[in-house]
Order: sequence, then C-alpha cells, then structure tokens
Amino acid sequence: MPTSATTPAGDPLSTLTYEEARDELIRVVQELEQGSATLEESIALWERGEALARHCEEWLIGAKARLDAARAGAGAPGAIDGE
Repeated sequence: MPTSATTPAGDPLSTLTYEEARDELIRVVQELEQGSATLEESIALWERGEALARHCEEWLIGAKARLDAARAGAGAPGAIDGE
C-alpha cells in the first residue's frame, strides 16, 4: 500500500499496519478535538489524519478484495464444501 506520506520518524506511512494507523488516527482526532493545538499544529494534524485515513482505507479495500477472491474461489466448480 504505497503512499507518499511519512510517519513522524520519517518512515513511510506504508510501513504501518492497519491497527497502528487506526490507533494513530484515533490519537490525532482526540488531539484535534481538544482544541489546544495552534493553527499550524492543527493543520499538520489534519493532514496527518487525512493520510492515515487513506492508508486505513487502502488496507480495507485490499482486505475486501482478498475476501471477494476467496469467496469466488470457494464457489468455483470442483470446490469442496467446508474446505
């Protein structure tokens, strides 16, 4: 799931698992909701949140594609029920 965004440490966002990205997104939203950040910090948090949300969406789209492929394979001629 390549993206151009980076983590605060400078690592590509694509190195984050879905769960890591989701948890960070939750922290970003909570920080924004507190309203204590400066305007510049809020903009940076918003941008980070947008990148994290896209990353999570890419993971979910990929997971759905895998499930759809598995379902299609399970319904293929010659497939054995229950396996």
